[in-house]
This record gives sequence, structure tokens and C-alpha cells, in this order.
Amino acid sequence: MVVKEKEAVQETAPKSEAVKAPKVTKKAEETKKEVKKTASKKVVSINKLRIKVTAYEHKILDTSVKQIMDTAFKFDAEVRGPVPLPTSIKKYTVNRSTFIFKDAREQFEMRVHKRLIDIISPSQKVIEALTNLNLPAGVDIDVKLM
Repeated sequence: MVVKEKEAVQETAPKSEAVKAPKVTKKAEETKKEVKKTASKKVVSINKLRIKVTAYEHKILDTSVKQIMDTAFKFDAEVRGPVPLPTSIKKYTVNRSTFIFKDAREQFEMRVHKRLIDIISPSQKVIEALTNLNLPAGVDIDVKLM
């Protein structure tokens, strides 16, 4: 009986070790799969092109935004916008004459109009077409990949 009990203990020990080892590897494989899924989600969220267009004159700004929208639609890109952003106003006061007539002053203001355009998952052709656009002078463009 003593011999049988020792054999039974020896048989159970390797089985328990063998059973535990696959469970650890399965958990490791599951965590690797989860890491791969989260990495692929990050890549998907980066596919957005945000274009911020600014100008002093709203008519020139609207024509340049229309050009950008037309080129994006030409290559079947999904476009959101143009979203009008708040116009920033800077006011300046200047004396008309120096030393005398301190009350005579002129006031000037400078308005900066802004528009925002988002292009969802742009292709390489869309990006190349947008870089080759000829826009009028006085229009500034900020492009960001998100």
C-alpha cells in the first residue's frame, strides 16, 4: 500500500503541472490578441485630415474653401464642413496728429475669418491634389493629421 500511495502522488504531480502550463499560455495568447486589437484601433483613429483655413476677407476665404471641397469631392473623399469658427477681431486706436489735438483719434479693426474642414480617411491622391492647389494670396492653411 505504501508503494501504491507514492506512485499515486508521483502521477498526480506531473499532471497538475501539465494542466497549469497550458492555462498560462492561453492567458498570454489572449493578452497578445488584446494588444493587437488595441493597436489596430489606434491606427484607425489616425485617419483624419483637419484643415484650418484663415483669411482677412471672407469672400476670398469662401472661394478657397470651395476649391478645397471640390478637389476632395473629385476623389470621392468623405468631407465634413466647412465649419465657420469665431471671427477674431483686433482693434487699434491711433492719434491723428502728434502732440496737439489729443482727442482726434482714428480707430481701426482687423478681422480674421476662419473655417474648419475635416476629411475622413483621405487617400494618397486626395492629399497630393490638396498640396498642388493654387490658392489666392492672403489665405493661410494649417493641415493636421489626426
